[in-house]
Amino acid sequence: MKRALIYSCLCFSIVGTKLAVAQDNEAMIASAESAAPNFVTANATIKAPDGTVLREGSSSYTCYPQQEIIGPMCNEANWDELIGAMLNHRDFDSDAFSVSYMLAGEGTALGVSNSDPYATDAEADDWVKEGPHLMITVPDPALLEDLSTDPNDPVYVMWKDTPYAHIMVKIGGDE
Repeated sequence: MKRALIYSCLCFSIVGTKLAVAQDNEAMIASAESAAPNFVTANATIKAPDGTVLREGSSSYTCYPQQEIIGPMCNEANWDELIGAMLNHRDFDSDAFSVSYMLAGEGTALGVSNSDPYATDAEADDWVKEGPHLMITVPDPALLEDLSTDPNDPVYVMWKDTPYAHIMVKIGGDE
């Protein structure tokens, strides 16, 4: 009897852990899907922040859930390359117009500097935390020259004069 009770508790504990992981995965998937319209997320691959595939997709988009430093996003491959280059302090040359959806905004993320992708001071004058927006890479940095860098504008350039420069397009109100 005692052995059966221990076994039952052990089984419940294992099943309970799997259930908790499933709920966490479901929450991460829901968070990732909040980043873009259904026509983007329906067939997108969804990855956890550590890169684990939560759902395999068939489209060109990969979506990620809310993270500490950035809100939920759905990226075309060019965007994943840009972020990988930035995180590894490597140069990046965009060869295409490419869209990243962040329609849920930054959520609980901390925000970033508008001018320096490596800045850590949230008290900086150019720190931004956006509401719903799109981010667009361009194949030629010259296309960014005449655009504003003022994050108060509805369309502006973030990280200008860096390899990671891109256009920010506000879709909704501020956070």
